[in-house]
Amino acid sequence: MPSAPQRPLNWLLQQFQLKPGKPAISSGLRTLALVGGPIGVGILTDRAAASAIAVMAALFVGMVDVGGAYRQKATAAISATIGVTVALLIANLVSHTLWLAIPTTFFVIFIAGLAGLYGRIPATVSLVTSLMFVVSIAKFASFPNISTVLQQCALCLAGGAWATVLSLGLWVLRPYEPAMQAVAAGYRTLSKFIESASEIGSNPQDRQEWATRFLQAQDNVTQELVSARSVWTDVWTRQAAANLRGNQLLVLLEDATQISNSIVALVEVLTIASDRPLFERVQREINQVMEQLAIALKMLSKAIAKSKNSVHLEDLDRAIEALEHQWQILRSQVLNQTNSPQNDDYAEFVNISKITTSLKLLADQLHTDAEIVRDLQRGERRSIAQRDISLPMQPERSSIIDTLKNNLTFRSVLFRHALRLALIVTIAELLAELLQIPQGYWVTLTALVALKPDFGGTSQATVQRVIGTTLGGILGIALVLLLHNSVAIAICILLLMVAAMSLRPLSYGIFITLLTPVIILLLNVTGKGGLHIGVLRIADTLAGGVLALIGSYLLFPSWERQQLPTQLETTIRANLAYFQQVIASYLNSRQNPSSDSIRNLRHQAALENANAAAAAQRLFGEPRHVQGEVEPVTTLILYIRGFFSSVTTLAEHRREFSGEYLVADLKQFADVIVQVLENLADALQQGQPPQPLPALDTYLETIHEHIAQLHATRISEFATNPSTLTATVQAVRERTPVSTELDRIVREIAAMHSAIARLQK
Repeated sequence: MPSAPQRPLNWLLQQFQLKPGKPAISSGLRTLALVGGPIGVGILTDRAAASAIAVMAALFVGMVDVGGAYRQKATAAISATIGVTVALLIANLVSHTLWLAIPTTFFVIFIAGLAGLYGRIPATVSLVTSLMFVVSIAKFASFPNISTVLQQCALCLAGGAWATVLSLGLWVLRPYEPAMQAVAAGYRTLSKFIESASEIGSNPQDRQEWATRFLQAQDNVTQELVSARSVWTDVWTRQAAANLRGNQLLVLLEDATQISNSIVALVEVLTIASDRPLFERVQREINQVMEQLAIALKMLSKAIAKSKNSVHLEDLDRAIEALEHQWQILRSQVLNQTNSPQNDDYAEFVNISKITTSLKLLADQLHTDAEIVRDLQRGERRSIAQRDISLPMQPERSSIIDTLKNNLTFRSVLFRHALRLALIVTIAELLAELLQIPQGYWVTLTALVALKPDFGGTSQATVQRVIGTTLGGILGIALVLLLHNSVAIAICILLLMVAAMSLRPLSYGIFITLLTPVIILLLNVTGKGGLHIGVLRIADTLAGGVLALIGSYLLFPSWERQQLPTQLETTIRANLAYFQQVIASYLNSRQNPSSDSIRNLRHQAALENANAAAAAQRLFGEPRHVQGEVEPVTTLILYIRGFFSSVTTLAEHRREFSGEYLVADLKQFADVIVQVLENLADALQQGQPPQPLPALDTYLETIHEHIAQLHATRISEFATNPSTLTATVQAVRERTPVSTELDRIVREIAAMHSAIARLQK
């Protein structure tokens, strides 16, 4: 257990912990270009001071470059350019009168807060518009000098246009680049997913910690593939066949989804087999194959992104050959035992056989994808000639007016957030004016940026911003004292800015720490600084953070404890629909439901699982007295995810299921599971304890007896038919995995029932 002094230190280090990934060096260099362009023009025209508005506009418009298709990026950049210019104009018109500036601030921030109803890009555009308004009303107000105001608006438009040009980059030369990068990112995330899967057997004592990492990696894959499909749709429209390259990328996306499902099913079997003695004999070979699969996925990602890398899978093939060889040795040892193998040993052998087959199928899938990537680079059609391409589903969208009407109520979390944000920012601006706080707009900016829709997000952003500003302020003061050469100061500013923007996606705390001394040095160079600027920056940031926390806690708070039951109910129902469709594919094997139906229900369940996990994280960020008991929530989400994995394993096994060897009493078992899950969802909806759990094990007895008899029959065949593919062998292959997953589903349902019972207390 860590000592008391270590706990604050660990907590402090967590605020600056880097997320997985690489620094966005290109973003840092692009920021240099954003700033350098307007500054260079200002120096050449001897109007360096006036160029500050263009620099500010370029920076703010550059912040909305959130990726996606070029059309999305252009729309966001143009909207942001217009938004910051209008914000500058409005700020100029109202800044001369306090009684006019205060209600205008409330109205502007409230409207900007509601923009989050329409998605991430409108929310980002509204944020930079709000930032420009706050800065303009404090720094750039020139009304009633109309000519100066118009000149400022022209500079703002010029800065935004410059940022738009940089954002679009080489879109004329490489119009498909966003989609290719998005698909490449999906395969890169898949590589990390299988890396996390391969860690399952490394340390069985830390299985819970591994499960958390694995589920997070699974959510990352889901989100990345959803994003990639969205980008693909924006690039190639909704037509059935946009062009050859578009179809090839779509096939790669579908294959990536299939690989993700196969990994989930593989981990299910590994979880069962990894603690058994026979597994140790093939563990090294299995780990080698999974390592090579991760490397192959990484190579595929690079080849898609760069359109020139070769994908060599020889090492993967050798690893598969080594695994098959070791499995054959193990098979001979099991079949040639002096005494016939016991049922438990044979069941374990069947699981290892399933793992081997799954890994071989994954390797075959990567060979197919390598061919598609090669054809993608050469412009050939061969790889997808026989493929049935399914276009991404398009979500139904409400009209702008309907969305706004539906959310103009205190039941809407975003409406309450917009109102809270407007009130806190207005109060911050009013206090800064009445108290004549030097650089008081820093208070307002901090409150605007730190205040989030949930208390956990607000507290985390506030802590990181205050700590980062404090450390950055100290660093800035030290640099002011140490650096007296203008060239050295300029180099330091550039290096800090590039480092800050490069690390921004990985750590918000480090980003603020590096950005703060940039601001202090810039103000010091312009003659408006001094040592006191660093102190003021720290004090104003602390004041703005305190205001954000107070507002988040007192003003119409949206406590996750109140919202969570609805999300959990939705999550259970989504997983139930997925389960029903998969079971229907077993019960009606001759009238198999479409793969599109299963795929869509799986996708919806995966998204709801990720939403539930995100809701739980928000709950953990709330005050302890508001959280309530969190253990049932954690347990419930964990076993919902386990249930999803079991159903996915059944869905993957269905591809190998002939339908001739149906598991006995499967329909009766499925009907009971459906009833239990519906009751659990109803209990969450109504806030009531669930009904007593039926004796689920009794429904498994017939299945267990049948599987045991099947294994015994196969064992008795070893003496005469050790290698012949008999009907018994086929029945074992088809029924054993189903029986295993039904066992796991019963345990998962029981754990979910117990968690909801405790939660409702």
